[in-house]
Amino acid sequence: MRLRLVRDPLTLITYAQLGIFGYFLYGFGPVVPLLRDEQGTSRAVASLHGTALAAAVVVGGTIFPRLVRRYGRPRVMWTGAVGIAVGAVALWAAKPFAATMAAAFVAALAGSLLVNGVVATLSDHHGPAGPAAISEANAVAAGVGAIAPLVVGASVAGGAGWRAGLAVLVPAVAGVALVAWIFRRRLSGPAVHTSVGSGAGRGRLPAAYWLAWTSMVATGSVEVCLNLWAGDELRSHASVSPGVATAALSAIIGGMFVGRLFGTRLLLRFAAPRVLLGALALSAAGFTVFWVATTAWLAIVGLLVCGLGNALHYPLAIAIAIDHSAGQPDLAAARGGYAMGVGFGLAPFVLGSLADAAGPHRAFLLVYGLLAGAAVVVWRLLRLPPTPTASSAAPRARRAGRAAEASTGRPPSRGHPRSG
Repeated sequence: MRLRLVRDPLTLITYAQLGIFGYFLYGFGPVVPLLRDEQGTSRAVASLHGTALAAAVVVGGTIFPRLVRRYGRPRVMWTGAVGIAVGAVALWAAKPFAATMAAAFVAALAGSLLVNGVVATLSDHHGPAGPAAISEANAVAAGVGAIAPLVVGASVAGGAGWRAGLAVLVPAVAGVALVAWIFRRRLSGPAVHTSVGSGAGRGRLPAAYWLAWTSMVATGSVEVCLNLWAGDELRSHASVSPGVATAALSAIIGGMFVGRLFGTRLLLRFAAPRVLLGALALSAAGFTVFWVATTAWLAIVGLLVCGLGNALHYPLAIAIAIDHSAGQPDLAAARGGYAMGVGFGLAPFVLGSLADAAGPHRAFLLVYGLLAGAAVVVWRLLRLPPTPTASSAAPRARRAGRAAEASTGRPPSRGHPRSG
């Protein structure tokens, strides 16, 4: 049966919130090689900025369920959005290695809280259409993120430096918050679908969840390796200038934007694990073109194709994990942050160390192993049905109330309609 995705005001504002983090993540990635040049460090040391992002994601995953239980999901999400802007301002002022590491940690911690909230909200709000909504939200993040390397690259080429390009985050956060405040009454409208569980959750996650979790480690590693070091590979193997190499990363992010938009339609028709297997194969094909290319245009085409495949890695992996979480979307999203933290922390450092020893070109062969590992796990998940939960039959009115509360930070009034 074909599902229907309704893009109500809550959904659209949630998309915009994720777009804020998309700009930071895809804007900061190309900055790492520039920081290496600026600070005079090795690739392995520069990659520790990725480790800072990873540590922040792990911390965010640890504290997110507790914060949601105490303050509510909306407040946690908006705190995350503001925190990203604070991190961008800190990066503007930061010069030494330790200072840029600390600023990156602050922004990524805030982003982790925001991303976990977005994933849980969309899954809770849209029920069976949740994977499609998560994919579309990530399409928005990729679309916004595709602009970031262009802005940062233009800022570098124009002599203003990369910090000016990241500073765009401050007015962006203010603008989204203003729109949400203006439409706050409409954001408290009826829910589109239902919640499937206990929200933040205190229980144990099933073994099937952790199997899906491992696929997130692998796919997250692929994305962060390309995000942090594809520019360096373009410079060393395809003889591209630093400014062009930075801007060229928009190809992979643009591919992710297109792939996530198209993937939304696929996910309304086909099971998420099957779509993810196809996405992994497409990533491998695009990466092959990128890796063998010795000219800029062919390498960029490879990045574009790779982006089309990478588009669905995280949205599908986290959606599959939530399906196997026994009705605990907040807990599942938070623990999913651990997977991203492991990938973000280990993979760039391993790749950077290999690149220092054997050059970035040979080191990038690591990506093939990560894609193959993810494919094996997803193939196993094809045989496992979603984890059932008794709470999936909860009254529709209560579910709608939770979704309305998620949009405004307060329970709906007694007179407010609460249909599902």
